[in-house]
Amino acid sequence: MTLSQTDRLHAALWIAAGIAALVLLYALSGILTPFLLAGILAYIANPAVDRLARFGMPRTGAVLAALIALALLFAGLALIIFPLLFEELGMLTARTPEAIAQLNQHFLPWLEKSFGIRLRLNPAALQKFAAGNLDLVQTVLQHLYDSAKIGGSALLSVVVNLLLVPVVMFYLLLDWHALLQRVTHLVPLPWQGRLGTLAQDIDVVLTQYLRGQLLVMALLAMYYSAALWLAGIPSAFSLGLVSGMLIFIPYLGFATGFGLALLVAGLQFAGWTPVIAVLVVYGIGQILESFLLTPYLVGERIGLHPLVVIFALMAFGQVFGFFGVLLALPAAAVLAVALREVRTAYLASRFYQGQP
Repeated sequence: MTLSQTDRLHAALWIAAGIAALVLLYALSGILTPFLLAGILAYIANPAVDRLARFGMPRTGAVLAALIALALLFAGLALIIFPLLFEELGMLTARTPEAIAQLNQHFLPWLEKSFGIRLRLNPAALQKFAAGNLDLVQTVLQHLYDSAKIGGSALLSVVVNLLLVPVVMFYLLLDWHALLQRVTHLVPLPWQGRLGTLAQDIDVVLTQYLRGQLLVMALLAMYYSAALWLAGIPSAFSLGLVSGMLIFIPYLGFATGFGLALLVAGLQFAGWTPVIAVLVVYGIGQILESFLLTPYLVGERIGLHPLVVIFALMAFGQVFGFFGVLLALPAAAVLAVALREVRTAYLASRFYQGQP
């Protein structure tokens, strides 16, 4: 059975529409980022809004309550993370002379003995060099200022996006069910049943992923806080909370928490004991996450191959920037469900089976 002229025309139109959608998605990636982030957050918050609405609260009030709760959550995390960073930066500045002395006493002699490199750091000479090269310092500062202006533009873009997200979330949550019905009505009638099943499968996958990931984050935050406290690391609670909360960013989250903990341990200048303690704590934490918590709590239903995870992080980061990295795994899980459906249809097609 051969395809009719109408079928071929329809197929060509759908292929062209798909290609145009991909091109448009890439071209508008800069402005689509806040809408994508708002859509994911609205999807997460919608069950709570529906529950508040069932309890008799007006839909508008329920949406505002959900937005306020999310804002308080992010503000709380910021109040934990930023003071920790400022504290460690101040400690690093105050202990720079002591760090130079430690380098001269321990590291540089080993460097000379092992590799024949003789080097000594003199804080007074460094200050004198800086004082005698004001022109160079001014040039460097000018370059930094120029870079800051460029970075300021990027920062302004991030701030605008962050301010746009709650506005988009408000309207999405307010008209969530009406928007879903409008999208459903646009789907051709013969496809609505199948696409409804596909949407339910995606909803199950995302729900399982989000609930499991939140539980993994909470357990790891408790583990890192307790383990770092037992190891005698300062700011153990803050470090543990940051390390647990950032786990939802694959690889980058763990590296950030691990790097902060190493910095805090190193600034104690108490020998190798705190550093080794941090290495042990985070090594055990990575084993717990990779082989126990994530497989059993997140489950293998969205099980993505490590290469797929890395590719998703790079691809979504390239298209949507930093927020793309945050949304890479749930978006990849949705695409995995859709691709499984495409694969099933392809294997059942006459083209694959070699039928005329």
